[in-house]
Amino acid sequence: MDNISPDKAELKLKRWPKDTIAAGRRHTVGLKSDGTVTAVGDNKYGQCDVSGWRDIVAVAAGNVHMATNTGNAHTVGLKSDGTVTTVGWNKHDQCDVNDWREIVAVAAGWCRTIGLKSDGSVVAVGRNNEGECNVIDWHDIVAVTAGDWHTIGLKLDGTVTAVGNNRYHQCNVSDWRGIVAVAAGYLHTVGLKSDGTALAVGQNKVCQCDVRDWRGIVAIAAGSYHTIGLKSDGTVVAVGLNNHGQCNVCGWRDIVAVAAGCAYTIGLKSDGSVVAVGDNEYGQCGVNGWRGIQLPGN
Repeated sequence: MDNISPDKAELKLKRWPKDTIAAGRRHTVGLKSDGTVTAVGDNKYGQCDVSGWRDIVAVAAGNVHMATNTGNAHTVGLKSDGTVTTVGWNKHDQCDVNDWREIVAVAAGWCRTIGLKSDGSVVAVGRNNEGECNVIDWHDIVAVTAGDWHTIGLKLDGTVTAVGNNRYHQCNVSDWRGIVAVAAGYLHTVGLKSDGTALAVGQNKVCQCDVRDWRGIVAIAAGSYHTIGLKSDGTVVAVGLNNHGQCNVCGWRDIVAVAAGCAYTIGLKSDGSVVAVGDNEYGQCGVNGWRGIQLPGN
């Protein structure tokens, strides 16, 4: 790829689609077209206390895999001025983002928050026991995603970088090329290629990495043990664990964005409404009345 000036790189970053729906361990977050935010689900740590947020342009929800029987989670909001706001569990300082500036995208993993800056560099706060916050040397990044114990960065040239726990080879992405989107689950990583196909690495015990037959994919999402693909015709495909029905998306239509929580799946429709399937123990799938959710890219 030809060298791209910082100005052009910044413009590309600002045009990158931002997440307007987010799914965590037990809570779901939606960004409305007026810049306000709504949330449903477990609120033990105040992770759903977003009613006072204004001027938000993207949201993220902290997750933790289903084997952890706790509701520790946090919610992240990116503001239109490039600053970041957070609510929820802060045991590992994952909500300490008050000094962040010039942020263009955010991601939330278990116990940490990741911020992508307009110059293509990345910042991180929170738990770093496996080196999942060691992103200080990253550059030319256009998208970030966070699993439980690993962090993934998509570079401007379509390659991918990773830090953190690699026990199941979920960080083995150095040979990936032509990638346009990334998603990180509990112990697996998914990449979307420019030709609409997908690839995945990491734990595949319940077939969450079996995406090589997918075609016509335009967006991806990863839960703890399942993977979601949005197709160009607005339908959705899924692989992986389905013990809560989180993969029961075959009847979905007119979907423009997807998000995957621990054991549930969220779909944003073209009319700004939202659908959900999967684990609803804490009401995290209670999105049927949502309207006016911001469409991605708008």
